[in-house]
Amino acid sequence: MQTSPALLRIAAAWLLALALAVVGSVVAITTVRSMVASPEGPVRAYIAALQAGDGGQALGLLHATVPPGSAALLDGAPLKDSMSRIRDLSYETAAPDPGGPDRAAVTVHYTVDGERLQSQFAVDRTGTDWLFFPRWSIAPAPLPVLSATVVNASRATVNGTAVNMPDGRNTFPVFFPGSYVASLEGTQFAAEPRTAVVRAPGGTTPLSLATKATPQLVSAIEAKIHGYLDECARTATEQQRLQPDCPFSLATNARIKDGTIAWSISAYPAASVEPYQGGWALAPLAGKAELKATAIDLFTGAPSQLDKQIGYSFTARLDIGDGTVTVTPQLK
Repeated sequence: MQTSPALLRIAAAWLLALALAVVGSVVAITTVRSMVASPEGPVRAYIAALQAGDGGQALGLLHATVPPGSAALLDGAPLKDSMSRIRDLSYETAAPDPGGPDRAAVTVHYTVDGERLQSQFAVDRTGTDWLFFPRWSIAPAPLPVLSATVVNASRATVNGTAVNMPDGRNTFPVFFPGSYVASLEGTQFAAEPRTAVVRAPGGTTPLSLATKATPQLVSAIEAKIHGYLDECARTATEQQRLQPDCPFSLATNARIKDGTIAWSISAYPAASVEPYQGGWALAPLAGKAELKATAIDLFTGAPSQLDKQIGYSFTARLDIGDGTVTVTPQLK
């Protein structure tokens, strides 16, 4: 019995289709094993959850225990922002891990501000799915903690989110890897941004903000000091006093001609605001005053021009309210 050419062509087509299906299945299985069912799979999924700001999914994939502290950075915008500076991601798997044949080490390489860094994950094989696919899971570990402090403030901003800082400090469980940027903005006091990169589970990473008086506040304080000194010099001149109720004075045995005393400020103090006992204080203030007068010689009666630069120093109490600044000189 002879087989027709048409039947042979049909059979050949079916065989080719079957061969392609088998090859496709092998390729698909290999691809799934390497991408989804590989030790990198749960780590890639975890990183993707961080990038999406999905803290719930990330926590489930990480199987992490959460230390005590504020949960303000564990979800949403601040979490997504923590990954915005984690760039150039790549993955590397070393298996078997020293922990055993069912454990692998997955290293995530990345850059932060151009610096090359890495984080390592221990991944356990926990079973097999659909006969072909190993099931992998990130080994449980505690989340790391960000320990933030700020001088003389009860609020700060971390990754664009306002956070409470009771007594100037707080602790935040955070995911890793992550880049955390803290700052303090204000019209009177502010702190320049500081960055901490968290790379590993467990442990505590410090992040400290050095609060300082803003240039606007310093200018306002110095304006009040200048006004006080100018008024002091004007009053001393008006009253013709060598030893006025001011930070500056002159003690002399010379006779000074009435009506010739003239005080002026030649160098004003530079204000420096420093933290003190949970508040703010002015550092001691120093400057120079100029005294011009006509002195009369006690023996000859001859007049001579007196022109002296007199250094002075004093302290002042600083009171800062909501939009108000009070400077009270403290004279001995």
